[in-house]
Amino acid sequence: MPKLQLKDALFLGFCAVFIVAAKLMFRWHLNISGHSMFFTMFFLILARASVQYRLAASFTGLLAGLVSIMLGMGKGGPLLLLKFLLPALVTDMAFLLTPMIPYSLWMCILTGGLASASKFISTIVVDWAVGMDPDVLINHAILKSAGAVLFGSLGGLLVPPVARKLRAHGIIHDQRTSTR
Repeated sequence: MPKLQLKDALFLGFCAVFIVAAKLMFRWHLNISGHSMFFTMFFLILARASVQYRLAASFTGLLAGLVSIMLGMGKGGPLLLLKFLLPALVTDMAFLLTPMIPYSLWMCILTGGLASASKFISTIVVDWAVGMDPDVLINHAILKSAGAVLFGSLGGLLVPPVARKLRAHGIIHDQRTSTR
């Protein structure tokens, strides 16, 4: 696996900061479950599309989760890290299977939806840790993850036009011609 270059690490750090900043700025109580996955999935997919490091999304998710924990955002304390790492890991796995995801609208939508579906697992872990009844726990996790899948898919929908612009300006390189 190639080393992560400084410029790539800085870009991933900026993506992580933008995830946390979007969560801070848009702390609207919309009573719509999963709306925060919109920006999370956009920046995770964009981070992985822009940096040709195999664990770019995971590194971004880890940074965003650690910053969120340090700022005391959300519920769950250290378990908050799961809410960022699980979608990032799914994103990285999707890019291992299909590296050309950022140039296909449907693949970005699918990746955003699948990665957001991991909210089901993180919700179950947090709810179980606080001692929620198993029947309520499953229903709560399904409701939260359904909204997350919708908003994650919409966030993935924005990646292809941005990736095409970044590639046209030479900021990111085509994955097909990469030697890494």
